[in-house]
Amino acid sequence: MHRNSIACVIPAYNEEETIAGVLDALLSQTRPPEVIHVVINNTTDETFYIARRYAGEHVSTHHDDIFTTYVFVHDIGKNLDKKVGALNYGFAKVADSFDYLLGVDGDTILEPDAVERLEAEAETESRIGGISAIYTVDPRSSRGLVSSFLTTGQRAQFAAFTMDNLLRGRNMAVLGGQCSLFSIQALKDVMTANRQSTPWVSDSEVEDSLLSLQLRSIGAATKVSATARASVGGMHTVRALDGQQVKWNFGAIDLMWPGQRSTTAGQPFHPNLRLRWIENASMFFNITIRLGFLLLLSASLSIGAFVFSPWWLIPPAVATLLNLRIALSIKGRGARDIWFALLFFPAEIYLWMRMGHFLRAWAKFFGKAQTDNWAAQAKAERGREAAYLAPLAIGAVVVGGAMYAWFQQSPAIQSGILSLGWPMLYITTLVMTLLMIRKAVRRHHGFTV
Repeated sequence: MHRNSIACVIPAYNEEETIAGVLDALLSQTRPPEVIHVVINNTTDETFYIARRYAGEHVSTHHDDIFTTYVFVHDIGKNLDKKVGALNYGFAKVADSFDYLLGVDGDTILEPDAVERLEAEAETESRIGGISAIYTVDPRSSRGLVSSFLTTGQRAQFAAFTMDNLLRGRNMAVLGGQCSLFSIQALKDVMTANRQSTPWVSDSEVEDSLLSLQLRSIGAATKVSATARASVGGMHTVRALDGQQVKWNFGAIDLMWPGQRSTTAGQPFHPNLRLRWIENASMFFNITIRLGFLLLLSASLSIGAFVFSPWWLIPPAVATLLNLRIALSIKGRGARDIWFALLFFPAEIYLWMRMGHFLRAWAKFFGKAQTDNWAAQAKAERGREAAYLAPLAIGAVVVGGAMYAWFQQSPAIQSGILSLGWPMLYITTLVMTLLMIRKAVRRHHGFTV
């Protein structure tokens, strides 16, 4: 009986703490890859020497099947294309000999049957060009109170994003590099259709999002698995999370906005970007509602015109219900996931942080700053980046300026602002609350994330 051949490529950058666990998980799969290429780039730690211990032949047995896996470790040194360069290096090694390429990050731990499940689902439909595992952040990786808070927030964020994709026909907007299985033929078709010499291009901030768009554009499906799972490395400091999220948001904006790059022009109406537009619109309204409420509340209190209404308790209650629904959908959920949702404020604080990432990304985009966001993220992870404080400082200036302008107005103008501002805020909040209710009560069809 014909057995598909799978080659795994692991781009590794300073992964000395995790690379052994990644390789152990791959070699102990119920269906391991035939070959694993660890492509080390720009590394300054012991990643190469740890990975080198695994080089060579590995034989494993599952039920009555015997598998042989060969591990190769490549240190390509200084690589200006970073992860993209490592992925393309690995692709060149396997493009002519294998059916599938499994991309796995150097800090991603696959569940024991993840590869088997990805392959089985990919084989169910010939149109599938790539299929992604369900990701979560292992709560055991947290390193203190702040790290625990950020880990739980990322788990909720990943869960909400994945559930949205699962409920849209399992069509995945982004085949994340953490753990995705690609058809080699589909990758070659992308190269031909886009006149590229490699599947991943170096002039995109989000190489995985762009490749997903290109796969869809040639008629290949991009799916998320309903059952294959993997734990990914989370961000454990506010700086590191900011660096990662700003890079992701900036890259997504670059793909959404038309005509940004000569080789990867924005495609605002591409089907894969619908969810991105919804996310950005939702974030815009979240910022508008919260900032508007703070300003109107401060203005009303300053002249003794505020009257409390219990109706304002409904949106937080609905938000808590939605957050709880997301928490309950997480496979292997713990008490921290539930309390994160129930207490409201942890999820709200994390959302404020995400709003800061959103604003920073759009500011960088419209400022046309030529920033190496990969380097910025790496710098942030090392604790050497302070740009994450910019939204807080700008917010303080905006609020301070608005309040100063408020006190310069006559009582008649102040009254007019309040009489117009509050109704507009009511309507916007009502719309967002109805959308949250819709998401909170929709059926999950048995999916867990």
